[in-house]
Amino acid sequence: MSTEGGTKAVIAALLANSGIAVSKFVAFVITGSTSMLSEAIHSVADALNQVLLLIGGKRSKRIADEKYQFGYGRVRYVYGFMVAIVLFMVGGIYSLYEGWHKWNHPEPVDNHWIAIGVLTIAIILESLSFRTAILETNKVRGKRSFAKFVRDARQPELPVILLEDFGALLGLVFAMFGVSFAVITGDGRWDGMGAMAIGTLLIIIAIILIREMSAMLVGEGALPEEYDAVKAALESAPLVERVIHLRTLHVGPDALLVGAKIAITRCDTAQEIAEGIDEAERLLRLAVPSAQYVFLEPDLDRRI
Repeated sequence: MSTEGGTKAVIAALLANSGIAVSKFVAFVITGSTSMLSEAIHSVADALNQVLLLIGGKRSKRIADEKYQFGYGRVRYVYGFMVAIVLFMVGGIYSLYEGWHKWNHPEPVDNHWIAIGVLTIAIILESLSFRTAILETNKVRGKRSFAKFVRDARQPELPVILLEDFGALLGLVFAMFGVSFAVITGDGRWDGMGAMAIGTLLIIIAIILIREMSAMLVGEGALPEEYDAVKAALESAPLVERVIHLRTLHVGPDALLVGAKIAITRCDTAQEIAEGIDEAERLLRLAVPSAQYVFLEPDLDRRI
């Protein structure tokens, strides 16, 4: 996934959510709809999350130093994890609380046409933001499904935006149903039910993000296709007979660490060994550009 594509999707989502949040708060003040308040809080949480992703992306570009010798790439994972926590606490829990309160103390929705109008405009804006995220994702996901792309992604921005925008659209639909049925039936509990549905949705998305970001923070290896490409590239080197063992680790979204013990043909001089290792490393970097840190240990093939 390109960092530029992720940034473009984040900015598009930030602009959409900022405008939508303001309109939702105004609509809540006028209508008193709990579903509208939940959606407003949802949009604020999303906008805050996009700011966090942009900050994380900027901080991750710092040059490696003595303390962080593999760079700051994992900072993006930290901020992605913070996004999940914000979505869970600010969006999910608060929406559930407000929905439960409205369920127990139902109130009519005033000026419901304003709420419906704002929700309709919000659905249009969120659809445009979601479309941008989908277009940027399609550039890098290949033949993988969207679900597999989210599971496999080593860069946090696009998966986060995809899930947030999807959740935002579905949340708007829940809010629309809640407000509409509250107006049609005259029962304000439908509004509270809409808010609780939004809160439940946000918590589910937050749990998915927490799981994915946790895996990235712990340290995931190369994808199977990347692993195979690394091994094939090393074994294609003239002096390499086979890869004895191979370990990989993503030290950042765009940086892969490769450590391998390789069996090489017998050489007469240290210079021949060094040149053989250099060639193996060159072929590896050519095949897998994200392999920024490569450590190769030469050995003899001791298989009997």
